[in-house]
Amino acid sequence: MLYSLVFLRSMIDLNFPKYNFRFKNSQNKIAVFDELRKKFIILTPEEWVRQHCTQFLIQEKEFPKSLINVEKQLKLGKLTKRYDVVVYNSDGSIHLIVECKAPHIKITQNVFDQIAQYNMTLDADFLMVTNGLSHYYCKMNYEAGEYEFLPEIPAYKLA
Repeated sequence: MLYSLVFLRSMIDLNFPKYNFRFKNSQNKIAVFDELRKKFIILTPEEWVRQHCTQFLIQEKEFPKSLINVEKQLKLGKLTKRYDVVVYNSDGSIHLIVECKAPHIKITQNVFDQIAQYNMTLDADFLMVTNGLSHYYCKMNYEAGEYEFLPEIPAYKLA
């Protein structure tokens, strides 16, 4: 249990509002309850960011939980990858892809290349990249073949 308390204290404050999470000790590891996957997930620095990000999308941007998908496989040619968070439009098209990194990981061009590669398959309207401390939001412009940086991601609205 001492390890658990030390680990929880080491989870740094992120650049998100404060949210309440449920934790449990599972085989001497801390797990956090993911309300989207409806199960406890081992708490890693990246998972800490993902949990805050999904709560941000639900509570601040008012996206319905039913439109949010977390940690699913994605086929990129012969490669199988995993995206962090995808938010769907009500028609089933993809509204937003989120790439989460641990707080100690710098957001570099490689991270943007990674999400751009995912988006070649997913065709999202918006992209978000975060390490919990820095957040970047982009709107896709498919006609021009580029993305435009935004100051924030738009809140949910019915299509």
